[in-house]
Order: sequence, then C-alpha cells, then structure tokens
Amino acid sequence: MLSRDCKNELINHIIPFWNNLEDTENGGFYGFMGNDLKLDKNAEKGVILHSRILWFYSNCYLVLKDAACLRKAKHAFEFMSKYCVDREDGGVFWMMNADGTVSDSMKHTYCQAFFVYAMSSYYDASKDKEALKLAMEVFNVIESKCRDVVAYLEAFSKDWKLIPNDALSENGLMADKTMNTTLHLMEAYTELYRVSGDANVLKALRFQLEITFEKIYDKENGKLLVFFDKNLNEIGDIYSYGHDIEATWLIDRACDVIGDEHLSKRASEMNKVIVANIADRAMSNGRLNNEVEKGVVNKLHIWWVQAEGVVGFYNAYQRYDNAGYLEIARSLWQYIKDYVIDKREGGEWHSQLDDNNIPDTAKPVVDPWKCPYHNGRMCLEIISRT
Repeated sequence: MLSRDCKNELINHIIPFWNNLEDTENGGFYGFMGNDLKLDKNAEKGVILHSRILWFYSNCYLVLKDAACLRKAKHAFEFMSKYCVDREDGGVFWMMNADGTVSDSMKHTYCQAFFVYAMSSYYDASKDKEALKLAMEVFNVIESKCRDVVAYLEAFSKDWKLIPNDALSENGLMADKTMNTTLHLMEAYTELYRVSGDANVLKALRFQLEITFEKIYDKENGKLLVFFDKNLNEIGDIYSYGHDIEATWLIDRACDVIGDEHLSKRASEMNKVIVANIADRAMSNGRLNNEVEKGVVNKLHIWWVQAEGVVGFYNAYQRYDNAGYLEIARSLWQYIKDYVIDKREGGEWHSQLDDNNIPDTAKPVVDPWKCPYHNGRMCLEIISRT
C-alpha cells in the first residue's frame, strides 16, 4: 500500500504539478507560487531550486523510465549550464533573475553541493558527459575554495572571499560551519562517486564521514549538532529532528556506495541510536515535530521533515528489522495524505502546519527552497525499496 500510494502521488500529482512550472520562454522553471496558487512568472529563479528540480526529473526517469521526465531534466540542465555557472571565477551563483541574468552572485557551499548532486544524477540519466564534467569542475572548486583543515566553510562572494553565513544560519545565530552543509555535501559526493568512481571524490567523502562521526555527532545525547564556529565547536542549543532522521539514511547510503564494512558498521551504530531517539523524542500524534531549541519543542509540522521521516524510518525498518519503524513510516505517510498534501486543484504540498494541522497560508507553494526534492525523493525511495 505504501509503495502504491507513493507511486500514485508521484505520477499523478507531484510530477504534473512541476511540469506546469516549466518556463518555455526564458528557460528553467518558474521560481515562485504563493499560497493563493498564483504563479509569479517574473520571480527570481533559485539555483538550489533548479538543482533540486534537475535531480528530481533525472531520478524520475531512472526509476520510472518515463522519457518525458528526461526531457524536463534536459530543460533544467540547459538553463543551469547556460546561466548558473560562473565561467570567470568558478562555481555556481545563488540566485538568477527570471531571464537567467544573475540576481545574487553569492557562492554558497550548500548551493555548490546541490549543483554537483544534480549534475551527477543527470549524467546517470542522460549519459551527457558535459554534466559529469561540470560536476567534477564544481567539486574541484569546493575542495579548493570551500574547506579548511577542519571542515567546510559556508558563504563566499563571487570572487571567493568569505562573507557572513546569513543563508544557512537561523535562530539568531551566525554559524561559520553547519551540519546541514556537511550533510548535503556528503549526499552530493556520494552521487558523484557512484557515477564517476573518482578517487579524490572518495577521499573527500571519507573526510565528511569522519567529521560527522567525530565532531558533528553528539555521542552523549545521541543526536547531531547543528551550528558551529570555525573550529567546529557547537554554538547555540538546537536539536533538528528533521535533519537527524534525514541524515541517518543519507549516511547509510554513503557507506553503501563506498562499500567499506568498517565505515558501514560505525554508521549503523550511530544511526541506530539517532533513529531510536527521534522515534522517542520527536513523534507527536503520528507526526514529526520540527526541532528543539534550548529545551523548547517547536511543534510546527514541516513538509520536508515528514517526507524525510518516511524514508528514514523505512530505512531503519529494513536495516534493523524493527516492525515498529515500519509503523512509524506508515503513520507519517497517513499524516501526509490527510493533511500535508494540498487537496486544492493546482496545489502540491503545504509547506508547514501548526499543532492543530492548520496550514500556514503565509508560506508559498514554490520558492527558492520549496521544491520537489524531499517529497519527490520520498516517493522514489519507497518505490525503489519495495
């Protein structure tokens, strides 16, 4: 039932919704739709959004073998390769105008990561060697510009001067380094290593896993730390439920692709604790709460947190043979069906709901962060795993 439902949601709802956002005049996909379901064709086009769209359609083609998805992926690829890459200073920009000109020339490591992730998957789907070439070029930029001896730095100007990390800092903090960027670099390098077999990518991927095991993982409390100073000392007091459950299956995936039994064992021991703690601490009436800050639970129910919960708990069920985790995955999917999926004609998924399951009407349906990546990937993962 879970697999059938996810396939139906993907084919009959998520894919058609994003198909309708294709911009045939200026290229790429439209970048904003408000909660009123009105499309803003003149809105900026996020590079993260486009990377996630490219990743989404590439993987829809790989799983469903639907040539129409590959055509949509090619459309996204052409926009990104033409407009989003900085041919002068290397890497990719943060934000484009509707016509493809540069709106915000910031270089963010997180954004570079998603570009690598998308190009790697598109290469797998299309066998277009230009995509792999671009992925490797940006990988080399990340490794030469975005890391020090400790870990990965975050935000840079167009010419790679460090700037404040406004984009990925929250809760009144300004972080030099974040768990979120490390996690999604790991995700990107896993995909790049899978399709390239490149030894330098493998070395960097192992470095990221080591950072996670030794610095980001809080062994005493069984969770991942979120924000750090430049030396990877924790700042703030935040426990991100969504990132923790997402991280478990992405780390497992990285170790599977590497094929190192010792790494896989370390990951399994860590992830088993993290998953059990999320099941115990974060679930509330069949939903996942958002986070805890200074001991106070944030009871917003975010679309991507629920989607990652389905995959994370299903992955834990498969790896630990714990039927309770399958039931949690099913309960989260039921909550998504009942409340998160927007039942309005022309809608997709609500961005977030309050503790009474009321959607936040101030949150858009599409913006630089709201994309088909988490919910689409949930569907693709469940289809592939079952």
